[in-house]
Amino acid sequence: MARPSSSSSIISFLRQSPNLGIRNRSLVTGNHYGDVEGAHQHKQKQQDLEEIVKRVSEITRTRPRWERTLLSDFPNFNFFDPSFLSHFVKHQNNAFISLRFFHWLSSQSGFLPDSSSCNVLFDALVAADACNAAKSFLESTNFNPNPDSRQAYIRCLCKGGLLEEAIIEFGQLKEVGVCASTKTWNSALKASIRAGRTDFVWELYGEMMNSKVEANFDTVECVVQAYCDENRVSECYKLLKDGIVPRNAAFNRLISRLCKNKDFGRMSDALHTMIGRKQAPDLFTYQEVVNGLCKAGKGHEGFRVFKDLKDRGYAPDRVMYTTMIHGLCEMRCLGDARKLWFEMIRKGFLPNEYTYNSMIHGYFRIGNLQEAWKMYREMCDKGYGEKTVSYNVMIKGLCSHGRIKEAHDLFEEMSRKGVPCNHFTYNTLVIGFCKEGKILEGRNLLYELLDRGIQPSAASYASLIEKICEEGNMENAKILWDDMQKRGLKPAVHTHDFMITGFCKQGCAIEGMEWLATMLSSKWRPGEKTFESLIQCLLQIDRLDYALLVLDSMLNIGYRLRISACNSLVAKLCEKNPHPVETYLERILERN
Repeated sequence: MARPSSSSSIISFLRQSPNLGIRNRSLVTGNHYGDVEGAHQHKQKQQDLEEIVKRVSEITRTRPRWERTLLSDFPNFNFFDPSFLSHFVKHQNNAFISLRFFHWLSSQSGFLPDSSSCNVLFDALVAADACNAAKSFLESTNFNPNPDSRQAYIRCLCKGGLLEEAIIEFGQLKEVGVCASTKTWNSALKASIRAGRTDFVWELYGEMMNSKVEANFDTVECVVQAYCDENRVSECYKLLKDGIVPRNAAFNRLISRLCKNKDFGRMSDALHTMIGRKQAPDLFTYQEVVNGLCKAGKGHEGFRVFKDLKDRGYAPDRVMYTTMIHGLCEMRCLGDARKLWFEMIRKGFLPNEYTYNSMIHGYFRIGNLQEAWKMYREMCDKGYGEKTVSYNVMIKGLCSHGRIKEAHDLFEEMSRKGVPCNHFTYNTLVIGFCKEGKILEGRNLLYELLDRGIQPSAASYASLIEKICEEGNMENAKILWDDMQKRGLKPAVHTHDFMITGFCKQGCAIEGMEWLATMLSSKWRPGEKTFESLIQCLLQIDRLDYALLVLDSMLNIGYRLRISACNSLVAKLCEKNPHPVETYLERILERN
């Protein structure tokens, strides 16, 4: 008997089991319907969640004291669901409301925050630059952010000025074997520069290099700035010459530092190095050069550079014009300054408050008060006048020419118009009143300044002390001196001179001797007239021995004794004992 084929066997099997195919189809169809139903339920659940998130977001954003009613508003909803908090933070788009909601959740019994939700909220706080809130959240929850979030947190701390906390976070990254990105290192370097902590710059930069992190332009600029802040220009120059090719900003910082040092030879070298490294000096570079030359009293050279720039095709901007105009005004070259003034207007650059104030200052410098007032009124018409700096320029200029009443009228106008006065305003007026001998008005202004909580300057005290000492009111002078010391103000050397001469006028030579001893022990150089006043006063009270001691100190410093003082000394010596007079005279003449 022949063996049936395999195909006929399968057919026979199917005929004997007619429901097999149907049962299998039912099974497949059942799984498909189950998947669809599950997907539908999941989608519905997500829609319900999103709807509740929207409603809760609206309530927490608009309803006061929502914490009292939120549970009753949603009695059947589980706020502890981790996905809800994440969705809420993203939808709310307000880190502080989200944080408030988190604190409310934390107050509910049984709530345990999960790491994922904490990270979402933490990221939101960091993105909002809420460094203190993020720091507090991190400490209270004690969760460990992922490395990317921690790096963003470091940048947030740096931006917020919490530099030491940021440095600690670098250590946290290192513990988990993660090296921060160049961007994160640079944020810390920039924060260190802003804080004036160059020690942190070198610590961070050293760690960065040890970690084999690749430096970029921003890194170089931070290091250059740190070198310049510490006036380590040689090392800075070497870095720019031999290191990676930096942007112009790095060279400009070095050039600015060299200009401040008045080291124009090395500044020229830096410009040549800049060109040699294929970095063409730009307008900002030359602005530093011109500004540096003008501030160093080399305004004519600055003006030559400025004109040379224009001849070579550079187009100065308003800042450049204002810088040059200010330099010319400092040199009292108002003719050239006016030419540039009209030139910049023709080029389409309207003068701003700084340009106006530079011209006003220049007119005061040459004593042309009429033009200064004219320029000031024009500035006011343009809307620039009612600012503290503009008033200060006028007040200083008027005081320098003895026009104290006009200056004080402007001071009172500031108060009427709500323009704030600063320490410069008060100090200028105090000094102005003192120069005119109006001590009471100057002292009243000083007390008004102190009542407003504004820090005075040592110059204001010095002017008052000088005039009070001239009047011989040494008790008031000492009161002002003590007040100045309590406020941490360091008196200028000549303020001691005022006190000594004041005591001498009152015949208090011994107190004057004590003040002189303080000056000499502090390595300060008393004035020549101070020595002479004290010698004359000591001779008047018959203290020849002390007078000779003061004379010895005077000659040691290098001063010479004038004829009038010498005559008084010889007369006193002759009165006492004529025999050693010749010996003393020989010593005086020898050292004189």
